[in-house]
Amino acid sequence: MAAGGALAGPAAARTADDTERVAVAASPAGAAAGDLLEVRLRDLRPTQPAIGHDQIHYKLGRYAGTKDEARGNPNKRFDDWCEANGQEEAASAGAGATLADPATFRCTLALGEETADSVAAMKTVVIGPGGSLHLTDGHHTLTSFLETPDGGPDTEVRLRVSDNLSHLSTDAFWREMRARDLVWLQAPDGSTLTPADLPRGLGLARLADDPYRSLVYFTRDIGYAPPSDAPEYLEFLWGRWLRTHVDLDATDLRDPAAYLAAIEEASRAMVAAPGDTEIAPGRTADRLGRLAEWNDGKKATGGEWAKLSLPIDDARPGKLAYAVDSRGRVPAAPDCTRTVTGRHNGPLVAASGVLCLDGATVRGPVVVSGGASLLSRGADISGPVSAVAARTVELCGTTLDGPLSVVGTRDRLTLAGHGCTPNELRGPVAAVGNARG
Repeated sequence: MAAGGALAGPAAARTADDTERVAVAASPAGAAAGDLLEVRLRDLRPTQPAIGHDQIHYKLGRYAGTKDEARGNPNKRFDDWCEANGQEEAASAGAGATLADPATFRCTLALGEETADSVAAMKTVVIGPGGSLHLTDGHHTLTSFLETPDGGPDTEVRLRVSDNLSHLSTDAFWREMRARDLVWLQAPDGSTLTPADLPRGLGLARLADDPYRSLVYFTRDIGYAPPSDAPEYLEFLWGRWLRTHVDLDATDLRDPAAYLAAIEEASRAMVAAPGDTEIAPGRTADRLGRLAEWNDGKKATGGEWAKLSLPIDDARPGKLAYAVDSRGRVPAAPDCTRTVTGRHNGPLVAASGVLCLDGATVRGPVVVSGGASLLSRGADISGPVSAVAARTVELCGTTLDGPLSVVGTRDRLTLAGHGCTPNELRGPVAAVGNARG
């Protein structure tokens, strides 16, 4: 990885005493705690079942825009990648710069010039049995890299190794991960999961959407601020508490004004909670970073609230505006009439209605008849998939071992695009006479 070559000016003036001497592991097998390890996004395993999709949409909206460049700055995706790679922020990124090739942009710190602060900001991974890579911080950032058009599953980035537990059995590994609070096994609906229920990889199609996780993200520095000793899964703890204080089911999250009102309600509830309020077992509001005053004591016309509230047509839109605009560019999907999860052996036929494969493992052919629809998100299919005169066919984040044939789709065929996690189609693809998409 050639990003971050030596720079003239302040970055080049750093003394040797400023650098953090860290080991770079050649492979997961030899990695030790504190080492830096270069990984591909496709090889990472989540340690949580869900993310806040609107946090990803904020990033995707901003990454796709040109307003950073209009102010003379590199696009935020390069800042985010440099920070994740232990190299602070982007110093320059020309018109041809791409996350797929870090040699096309420069970070303010060259490789080998990492500081204690820049290493502390890196995302973390635990090495599991067989050298498996379990991401323990950075699900949102790295999913954003995977989903952006110039990124994808083969994007490489360095992670800081928290520990190497590859010597443990699978059962012992997960017991240790639980004991260290390094895995979150609760679905957005509050149900308890097992490690076997965790998604196989990153992506919007694989990680479920937890709208309360997004809500907490937007309240940052308005209702709470992460403390220096923040516990693992801080935002999920706040999100679980907010479920009893804010009804997002009654909020139109496509309407920026309604969404902003929900964020204000949530952030004011956080601040109004007495500091000793137990937000989660053994975790008080003060321990989780509750702010003493709403918007950190600033008026609504200033501070983080004012920044968040700026519309999409502003020179510096707020995070919420980017998120709502980005989500609005994802094609609306029909409602599922049958949903398959887990393992299914044998043929699947959608004769009518909408068949949804939600993280399913299917061993057998999938056939979509005329007028029916197929939505496959995060599925793993072994066998042919065929659709003739279907209404909608959408494959996102799907691995398909076998041929794909889609002919004469009436409403939409989607195999790629904004908000559609990249697929891995390992067989021949025939797409003939289909509607847009």
